[in-house]
Order: sequence, then C-alpha cells, then structure tokens
Amino acid sequence: MTKHRFGVRLGFAVFAAAMAAPWAMAQQTEPSAKPGKLIHAGDVLSGELNAMRVRDGKKGKRVATYQLTSEPRRLPPPNGLCNLETGPETFQLIAANDAQAAQLRSHVGKEFSVKVDEVACAEDAGQMSEAIVTKWSVMTK
Repeated sequence: MTKHRFGVRLGFAVFAAAMAAPWAMAQQTEPSAKPGKLIHAGDVLSGELNAMRVRDGKKGKRVATYQLTSEPRRLPPPNGLCNLETGPETFQLIAANDAQAAQLRSHVGKEFSVKVDEVACAEDAGQMSEAIVTKWSVMTK
C-alpha cells in the first residue's frame, strides 16, 4: 500500500523541516526594529543608487528618477519618522540640473554617497520613495 520511494520523500521532508526550524526561531527572537540615526543637514547618506522611469504627472513624459537605498534614518522634526516604524530607507534624489543628472546616471547600480542639505518626507501618492532629498552634493572618496 505504500508508494514507491516513500522513505526517500519522508526523509527529505524531515530534513527540510529540520533546516527550517532554526531559521524560524531566529526570526521570532529578533529584537524589535529601532529607529535609525537622526539625519541633519550636512550629513552623509550612503547606499546603492537605483534608476527608475516614471511618468510626469503634467505632460506624461518619461522622467528619470534616482533612488538611494540606505539604512533607516530619522528625519529632523517636524517630519520625524515619515509615519514609519524605523524611518525611511529609500531616498529619492531630485536632480536640479543636467549636470547633477549626469552625475547620478554614471553611478547607477553602485555604492553612492551624497551630502544631504535638504530632506523631507514623501507626500505625493505617485512618489516611489519614502523620503525626498531636494538639495544634495556628491561625496567623493
């Protein structure tokens, strides 16, 4: 009445359950997420730079948008945590001119650092990031 290779399947199931058990327990014992460090004007923000294509709300033209994924950081008041438990992790970089856009374009997919001069929480529904950096400058190593 048993199927062919029942023992092999049972052994694999037991092995898979044994491998998953420590991982599941580690997930449960993880401490609650703490808010990140407070970011001030002049602080450096580092992470991976990504490029996204979004449509402009007014004319429908495609606009290159750049996003920096970093560790969670708190924003100064009145923005605070941007209604998030740990603070924003994704920061949209606004290029003020073509020169800044060219700087961003050359660093897409790489580790990137910027000196933040002005930052705020994302408020529009179409924004893909949790926070917006409107004034920034590139940090060189």
